[in-house]
Amino acid sequence: MSNLPNCPKCNSEYTYEDGIMLVCPNCGYEWTLNHETGEDQRTFKDANGNVLNDGDTITVIKDLKVKGSSSVIKQGTKVKNIRLVDGDHDIDCKIDGFGAMKLKSEFVKKI
Repeated sequence: MSNLPNCPKCNSEYTYEDGIMLVCPNCGYEWTLNHETGEDQRTFKDANGNVLNDGDTITVIKDLKVKGSSSVIKQGTKVKNIRLVDGDHDIDCKIDGFGAMKLKSEFVKKI
């Protein structure tokens, strides 16, 4: 049996892991281990200061040159289902017509 913590909301002992999240089947509450241990998580913000989360939809706010290509990602390009990662380019996403791409949060806005 694994040593997962009890649910912080209902104190159920039947929690399970779902990727990086912990889930309580009784009340449906989801949280991460970092939240449980009190560690600070990095907050990602867009160009307007809105907090970004995994799965958000964003829009590119300026034309971006694609390194190693003559292509440009045009202003107003909508990007769905982003994933936040640590690093210089903190958004990992897939852009239609370009494929997998990493973007900086300072060049996008949340929809």
